[in-house]
Amino acid sequence: MPTDVERWKSEVYGNEIREHLYQFAEDGWESIPDDEHDAWFERFKWWGLYHQRNGQESYFMMRIGTPNGVLEPGQTEVVAEIAKEYASGPAENPEFGDAYVDWTTRQSIQLHWIKLEDIPEIFEKLEANGLSTQQACGDSWRNIVGNPMAGKAPEFVDAWPVIQELNERFKGNEDHSNLPRKWKVSVTGAPDGSGQGDINDLAFEPAYKEVDGEEVRGFNVRVGGGLSRNEPRLARELDVFTRPENAADVAAGISALFREHGDRENRYNARVKFLMDEWGPEKFRNTLQEEFVDFELETAGTDLREQYTYNAGGEEHGDLIGVHEQADGNYYVGLNVLVGRMGADDTLELAELAEKYGSGEIRISQRQNVMITDVPEEDLDDLLEEDLLEHYSPDPHPFMRGSVACTGTEFCSLSIVETKNRQVRFARWLKQNVELPDGVEDFHIHLSGCTASCAQPQIADISLRGMKTRKDGEPVEALDIGLGGGLGEDPHFAEWVGQRVPVDEVPGAIKNLLASFEDQREGDETFRTFIARQDEEELEDLIEPEETSYEDPYMHNTKMTWYPYADEDDMDASPAPTDGEGNPIAPADD
Repeated sequence: MPTDVERWKSEVYGNEIREHLYQFAEDGWESIPDDEHDAWFERFKWWGLYHQRNGQESYFMMRIGTPNGVLEPGQTEVVAEIAKEYASGPAENPEFGDAYVDWTTRQSIQLHWIKLEDIPEIFEKLEANGLSTQQACGDSWRNIVGNPMAGKAPEFVDAWPVIQELNERFKGNEDHSNLPRKWKVSVTGAPDGSGQGDINDLAFEPAYKEVDGEEVRGFNVRVGGGLSRNEPRLARELDVFTRPENAADVAAGISALFREHGDRENRYNARVKFLMDEWGPEKFRNTLQEEFVDFELETAGTDLREQYTYNAGGEEHGDLIGVHEQADGNYYVGLNVLVGRMGADDTLELAELAEKYGSGEIRISQRQNVMITDVPEEDLDDLLEEDLLEHYSPDPHPFMRGSVACTGTEFCSLSIVETKNRQVRFARWLKQNVELPDGVEDFHIHLSGCTASCAQPQIADISLRGMKTRKDGEPVEALDIGLGGGLGEDPHFAEWVGQRVPVDEVPGAIKNLLASFEDQREGDETFRTFIARQDEEELEDLIEPEETSYEDPYMHNTKMTWYPYADEDDMDASPAPTDGEGNPIAPADD
């Protein structure tokens, strides 16, 4: 039997949701029938809207899709203005204030505290400036990711025209608007592997073939990657090579195959990675060839995986932070945004600096950072002296540049623990109290609030995943600890070796772990190599939780609060739900 979600989608889905959304916005929050909340909230995702969690009823997270992380001139300013006008809630975050922008691990933008009644005005402002929330969430093509500098940084094959064609062809396309589950696509033409294709449902990765004595450049195709829940998969080689001009047709065939053969009776098994598990690459390719494309698929070419440095744990940073030359002789400057969150005023200043020193364009990376592009060499020094770059550094400390965090219990109904503010505090404490071994200039720590893996913890040096435990007889927030994940030439998921460590003992565990690494390190081996040569028992012995001078302000169960940072954070203190002006709506029986 189809799931509830499939039944809801069969009734209303895709572009038609917008008409209903606008009607609810006009009539107000209370016009959504209580017994239809789940159905409408699921549908709203297709238009980039997630209802926030218990205690925050009537507020939404809004996700804006930016293909490959590209914000054209003027668009960053629009995002900042919308954040200032519409994304301030009833309580202030102590680290980030009351209006901010989240840059995500899928090169998108998230805003919080959005009121249903404001959505038509926000959509009008976005769409007037070439931006959209369409299919930023939901069971459809999501935001296409890749090397954020596609089309400007040196590439083996130009990925930007392919990304644009895919976005134009599949965004809003009724034939591909209702898939069994989300559909995540990566396209990269750079030889550094920065598209992170291994963890996507569909990946186009740079490759070449010799045809009639000439080198033909294009993409090898991989299918079935993903990190969510406790079922991570690396995308598998499909033995298909596509030339850039054919990539959209190959993608259409694979998307249609998933649409027809993906599991619609069990949402847990609905991702394409499970179909790949069941069929294997050979059957998958044969079905694609026989039923979903009308041209002969080429066999795979020679890939460039031995050149992959992005998130590889080696000597190169690979995160695009810093000053880098573009193919046209201008420069881009990558700025570290700690845990991906930037205040609305800072975002507006970022837009102004991009306009002053570059073309006005901003790009977003999968590590939650931003790039100012098209800066002439003679203007670099002046840009690097700007005050904003003191806080968003192009040369950050390793613990700062390596910190990634998801939304956490601040807004997310799935998360088990607080994440963003906690990871900020972890990074600061580690910077002040822990010395990295000689030569280690890159160190990734990813904190995900649950097993949904939005912070991509399985591909970090140290992976942190939200849990609960008891300490001194009291329930407290805790983290599982994983070690040694990464991508690059030889991708590997982290080994989960520390279970339910109280959050205030995690920085001490990291400090002890790095001390053991320095003591037991062989030559100048990387942390990832060090972890890889340990057996299971040795890995477990490396985790030594310890209380230190670090004090965590969120030891209590933040999932049971209406907002973790509010002075009065218990559920009874919540002002939600509120009307379009943010005024509390009295219960029906009052």
